[in-house]
Amino acid sequence: MGPVRGGLILACLALPGPALAEVCARLRPDWDGRPVGPVAEAIALFSSLPALALLLGTALAIRLRHQGLALGVVVLWTVLVSFAALRGGQDGVWQAAATEGCVGSPSLFIALAAAISVGTILYTSRRPRQD
Repeated sequence: MGPVRGGLILACLALPGPALAEVCARLRPDWDGRPVGPVAEAIALFSSLPALALLLGTALAIRLRHQGLALGVVVLWTVLVSFAALRGGQDGVWQAAATEGCVGSPSLFIALAAAISVGTILYTSRRPRQD
């Protein structure tokens, strides 16, 4: 077997197949077949129930300017971002879905969640002016 034929065999084995399509049907049933980018993945992650609850908690902490609530919300944002960044672990389901293209990079979601957390802490830690 020459190097060209060996490379072709390896390339064919790396192509997405029916097993990977099954992964996408399970993880993202409404996927339309186009590769998911960071913006679409951020929208999908922000529209999840935990993220919506944290957005509501963040809005409440900002409205009340409550430092303890803000700290709790930021810790929960950290947990959610950790799950988004480390998803898949050892089983390879999320890696297979990323190879197929139905799951994108969570980098934009992580950056926006970090910005929300920093802004919440900075806003709630400011003391109102006393004239």
